[in-house]
Amino acid sequence: MLPIVMSVIVAFLPPNQAVLGASRTELASRSFSLENRYDNKFVNDVFKYNILLTVKYMGDSFTLQPGETFAFHDQVLSEYKEKVVKTTNAHFNYQDGFKSDGLLYGDGVCHLASLLYWAAKDAGLTTFYFANHNFAKINDVPREYGVSIKFMPGDPSGSARQNLYITNDFDVPVTFTFIYDGVNLTIKIY
Repeated sequence: MLPIVMSVIVAFLPPNQAVLGASRTELASRSFSLENRYDNKFVNDVFKYNILLTVKYMGDSFTLQPGETFAFHDQVLSEYKEKVVKTTNAHFNYQDGFKSDGLLYGDGVCHLASLLYWAAKDAGLTTFYFANHNFAKINDVPREYGVSIKFMPGDPSGSARQNLYITNDFDVPVTFTFIYDGVNLTIKIY
């Protein structure tokens, strides 16, 4: 199943990535190799699959208007309920098509959340999360940018605390673009 999903994901990305930001100011860009998510190949492949599936759920880009917020999943803190306009649209479970490496379904999505957080911080956007990913390293991401994500059915309060929130406090729209070149995943913010 992994090759099918990966080929679909690659297909929805524009062939000439340079065109994406040609007329906009790039605020930040961060990337990591999907071949270096974990030292064990089987686990790495599960992480890679789950990361690319999450990107597929989100689409290849999204825009936040001034005052709007992105949350990694849809169980959000009360102070964000009226501001969240975009999530990953996933719950990282078997029913959504996510794989398990033997520990939990959706393992690896914290890597994507951490990369997204790092890029958003570099762009100067307002970011918030409770749960640090300091219990395990995330290759290619400095430890201070590690974000732990978890969606727990039946526990909206706990889930809301294991979420990532990014708010556009600028007076202009901000666009997030995801680029997968077959090895590296890049997040660019314009």
